[in-house]
Amino acid sequence: MSQRIVIAGGSGFIGRSLTAELLAKHFAVTILTRTPRLRADGVLEIAWDGKTFGDWANTLDGADAVINLAGRSINCVHSAANRRHILESRVDPTRVLAAAIRRATRPPKVLVQASAIGFYGNTGDTACDESSPAGQGFLAENCRAWEAALDAESLPATRCVILRFGVVLGRDGGALPALARLTKLFLGGVAGNGRQFISWIHQADLNRIILAALENESWRGVFNTVAPQPVTNAEFMRALRRALRRPWSPPAPAFAVRLLAPLLGTDASLVLDGQRVLPQRLAEQGFQFQFPELRGSLEQILR
Repeated sequence: MSQRIVIAGGSGFIGRSLTAELLAKHFAVTILTRTPRLRADGVLEIAWDGKTFGDWANTLDGADAVINLAGRSINCVHSAANRRHILESRVDPTRVLAAAIRRATRPPKVLVQASAIGFYGNTGDTACDESSPAGQGFLAENCRAWEAALDAESLPATRCVILRFGVVLGRDGGALPALARLTKLFLGGVAGNGRQFISWIHQADLNRIILAALENESWRGVFNTVAPQPVTNAEFMRALRRALRRPWSPPAPAFAVRLLAPLLGTDASLVLDGQRVLPQRLAEQGFQFQFPELRGSLEQILR
């Protein structure tokens, strides 16, 4: 009998790719979403609002695993209203899922909970592993609250794994398509001083890590979900230009980024701040990356 996986927030960029991977491996997939639809691939979509109990909670009873990917994108201007919506879109679903698991007669064996490396704040040159403390700023505060909403100690029958995602590189969503469009227009230059770090991961490796978290009973607690070779903004943009055959683009000074970012619907901090993060616990578990270095990853995605 197929293992049954419930994915909260499974209709987004990461969820779509992960669902395809799970189906290829013959898992039965149920997606909790605000806008359910009928599907031809055997995936069951069930309505939920990410805040309150409803019939959706019954799907967790007897499920083999729950994966929580729910959360609004941070790729927006970080106004007071948007900050509130971003925080609520992560904390509320996490709380209500944990409460539903506690109430389940047959709770799922494992909960894989998304978080992000924004937890560490703007780290500069300092390398962070899972033992590093939380940083300062909105993204760090958001991630702290997000993770705190999952009280793993209150779920004794469910193994809890928290994955702190880095910048996920894929063809069909996330940051890469927008960066590729700008680079094709010869606007893929260094941003600011170019020394801010980008800790990234190929989407295929992200899926493999989630699958490993489902399958390996020794995995518990926090894992940095990033490739082992973080790069600076200057290195990242140089590799992207090379992959797209754009030998040069003018740099974007910090003042220009701060001026133009709101016009492009994003926040300058997402471009000018960075995190240098290492996947220490994945290394300890012996996880082998299929795409450990940036150049090969970009060429594979964009070719």
